[in-house]
Amino acid sequence: MRVYLVIMDETEEARVALRFAARRAAKTDGAVHIVALVPPQDFVAFGGVQATIEQEARDRAEMLAASAAGSLQSESGKMPVISVRHGEGEKVIREYLGEHPEVAALVLGAASEGNPGPLVSHFAQVSGSLPCPVFVVPGGLSDEDVDRLS
Repeated sequence: MRVYLVIMDETEEARVALRFAARRAAKTDGAVHIVALVPPQDFVAFGGVQATIEQEARDRAEMLAASAAGSLQSESGKMPVISVRHGEGEKVIREYLGEHPEVAALVLGAASEGNPGPLVSHFAQVSGSLPCPVFVVPGGLSDEDVDRLS
């Protein structure tokens, strides 16, 4: 079974990438894995305050992933695999790919304006060393465009 890995955040390009992955999975009888990243906190506060800040970031990531999964399930009838991971994006994704050899493609959304984003920039540069292809979906595509292209 083909598995499409999508990195979820609150951006429009992540939503477009998820739609693309979901459509590809439906057409290939595959599945979608969603990873929501909880980035390390730059600010270090006293113990209890720091723990609260980190828990709020994790809760936000979990809610985002669950919402995306619910939308995907209502559209396709299939529930994606959800993982919430803490750490630097590039490292977390490489670890996930190492743990999940069934992933057939990493699907990333590029920002519709300006730089494509740090994950797209990084994985485009190192794509030759990855265990799967990288699909970069333009973040400015409409739902109809995504449906047509997937």
